[in-house]
Amino acid sequence: MENIVLSKLGHTWILDIDGTIVKHNGYKIDGEDSFLPGAKEFLDGIPKEDMVVFITSRTDEYREKTIEFLKRNSIRFDHIIFNAPYGERILLNDDKPSGLKMGMALNLKRDTFPEMNVTIDEEL
Repeated sequence: MENIVLSKLGHTWILDIDGTIVKHNGYKIDGEDSFLPGAKEFLDGIPKEDMVVFITSRTDEYREKTIEFLKRNSIRFDHIIFNAPYGERILLNDDKPSGLKMGMALNLKRDTFPEMNVTIDEEL
């Protein structure tokens, strides 16, 4: 179980699509996407005040199909970045002067959405 403690500030969630929230390449193999167990419920629980950004190596050829799948399943998002390179994704972010860590990353086993316990700490 991943325990994530966040501040009461608004958050930006940056999520990969394939192998992270849906079956890796399921849209090619099965002809359509399917959520990994626990992923849809997690996405549904992200507060409306938070920003959701998806990033994917899917090409523009799959843009419309991807957006339609997310909308059909009532998955809220603010941005989707398509055509991302296949290599590592690197996040650089500064910490707050108070010491609050402003960047987090979870490296996940492909096609396994983690069990997560996200709590808000009013003191952060």
